Amino acid sequence: MICSGEQTIFLYPVKLEDRQALTDLTRSLQENRNGTLELSPGGIRFFTDPPSVNFFFEKTGENNFLLREKTGYKNVLHIIGGGHCSLALSRLMCTMDFYIHLYEERENLNTLSENIYAHEKHILGSYAELNEKITPGNHVYVVIMTVGYRTDEIAVRALADAEFRYLGVLGSKTKMKKMFGESLPDMQNNFLQKISTPAGLSIKSQTPEEIAVSIAAEIIQAKNRDQ
Repeated sequence: MICSGEQTIFLYPVKLEDRQALTDLTRSLQENRNGTLELSPGGIRFFTDPPSVNFFFEKTGENNFLLREKTGYKNVLHIIGGGHCSLALSRLMCTMDFYIHLYEERENLNTLSENIYAHEKHILGSYAELNEKITPGNHVYVVIMTVGYRTDEIAVRALADAEFRYLGVLGSKTKMKKMFGESLPDMQNNFLQKISTPAGLSIKSQTPEEIAVSIAAEIIQAKNRDQ
């Protein structure tokens, strides 16, 4: 190829004994669960437990190899708040390999009902419930963009003991200074330093769509770090 890349193609005729593995794989995908697909010259295997890494490939001979891949969505995005920026971010991120959860306290919000891009929408009594709803992890990304810095503070406090690949809070520098300087002085500095604030790359974004692009770019940057 002109880009000097290489591609290896493996053709495998599916056999009758592969039916159960393919059935289990299909069911896992339909239920939005992760699993492990294993492919080798010996056939197809599927395991309901996800692997420790997204991809693994080993070639031990001219005609012998092992490919192992995490099936289903490899990343999870939790968007806290259902406003216009949330709608724009959901629309953009649903085109990538992210399973999107959306959380909001206001049940009758127009932008929440218009959001057909999030895979799951959750109505909470309070953002303080987030610590019970969100499972931390290295493939988990969180963006807090609620209606104001008071509810942002509640969300941040709820997630204070959790480790994520990315945690960002939307808002101006003035808003962030007020929240972290006055509202959250008791929180540990090492946790606060992990928060990206204001969320998104600095590209002078103004509209919800531009803000969504800046946040999406920062999430992708975090996802591909150390890869």
